[in-house]
Amino acid sequence: MEQENTPSKRVLFVDSDEAFGATLRNVLGPGYTLLDVGSVQDATQFLHSGGIDVVLLNWDQPSRTDHTGCLELLKESQELEVSPPVLGFSWDARRESAMEAMRQGVWDFFLQPLDVRTLKFALDRAHSRMVLSRDLSATRKLISVQRVDGLIGNSKQMERVYEMIRKVAGVFTTILISGESGTGKEVVARAIHRLSPRARKPFVAFSACALPESLIEDELFGHEKGAFTGASHSRRGRFEEAQGGTIFLDEIGDLALSLQAKLLRVLQERSFERLGSNAPVPLDVRVICATNRSLEQMVQAGTLRQDLYFRISVLKIELPPLRNRTDDIPVLTEYFLRTFAAAHGKDIRGISSGFLNALASHTWPGNVRELQNVVERSVVLADGQRLGIEDLPAELSRLGAASEPSRGAFQEVVRSFKREMVRSALRLCNGNKLKAAQELQISRCYLHRLLNQLNVEDDFSVDEKLAAEMEPVPNVQAA
Repeated sequence: MEQENTPSKRVLFVDSDEAFGATLRNVLGPGYTLLDVGSVQDATQFLHSGGIDVVLLNWDQPSRTDHTGCLELLKESQELEVSPPVLGFSWDARRESAMEAMRQGVWDFFLQPLDVRTLKFALDRAHSRMVLSRDLSATRKLISVQRVDGLIGNSKQMERVYEMIRKVAGVFTTILISGESGTGKEVVARAIHRLSPRARKPFVAFSACALPESLIEDELFGHEKGAFTGASHSRRGRFEEAQGGTIFLDEIGDLALSLQAKLLRVLQERSFERLGSNAPVPLDVRVICATNRSLEQMVQAGTLRQDLYFRISVLKIELPPLRNRTDDIPVLTEYFLRTFAAAHGKDIRGISSGFLNALASHTWPGNVRELQNVVERSVVLADGQRLGIEDLPAELSRLGAASEPSRGAFQEVVRSFKREMVRSALRLCNGNKLKAAQELQISRCYLHRLLNQLNVEDDFSVDEKLAAEMEPVPNVQAA
């Protein structure tokens, strides 16, 4: 039941039959504001005026064989900054008509006569999608103010990271950034540097991976002429290059014990010596370390000095893996889409729901770096103006196949769509049926009925059965 203080959903109803519009307005009730227009040309003006939540379009206008006007309206809708979902309906029971509409970007499609309850369910879901799209658009506009430069994400986990970055940026203390590979540890280190008083000084990044101990020492501290065979001239190390600024030491746990001792001394005395020299060089460098390993376990195993661990971990920032912040996947995907579309000269403007559902279902062992690579690959290979599951690698496209329209009969297309909506809500709510019903904006009884009808109870351990059938749903027929 609609609450009195709940704003009504503004539905742009496009149909030349005024009597049908009046009938539909009555049966939908006060929760919906039906703005009916008689042609797609008039509908275009309403779209650009703003405030439309959903478009309900007679796909038979001007006839069941000519959909040119409908396609133009659909294109106009998709080019808006925030595109309202378009729902189509038709008397044409052929499967090809419904599939063509879905391929063109229609969000849902119905056969006449319209089933009121099914239509309300679809309108409510489309309205929820529009609300989220508007929120996302508003978030993008404020991102430069509300977020840390260079970092993307609106999840609570990232909010905590942003807050920590702001707190530590202005202090001189050594920082330890931990997180799995690909979570963006260097991006965070650069953000701290940019927000610090040292922003105008150098930022120097160094990783100890796969380098022999002798080369690491030379890279970090430099050498004097004649320090070893082949040292024909003096060379400054990374610490000296970063004077006045910030040095980022990635994979700090890979340092040999002898180098750990030397680094500890540098951090304590704020000076170092080049190879082949006994003259100390004063050090004015902010040190940020990073690791994808458990340094606490390394201390217990004796492969990391405890005193060094205490020295580098005065302030700690832990980055969450992407699988724990899936709410950030859409905004990250859109950012990478815009970046790579511009870089590769591709005219790609949108992302299909199947594409996003596949990304949300993946575990992302490579985290944000893996997502970035997947999106770039998809942009390069895409032929259309929207990224679809066909543009994903095979192992990912299978995850999104369930969310795309099937190739079966029309009723099976609708059934598949409902099944995926219910399963998505249950996944989102960890199997809690009451919360899932609230997410879908339906009653819990109706959710139970859908679970039984759509045969999804085995997947989510549905152990409660509906006691009685609900009353038949009245149909609305065009005059």
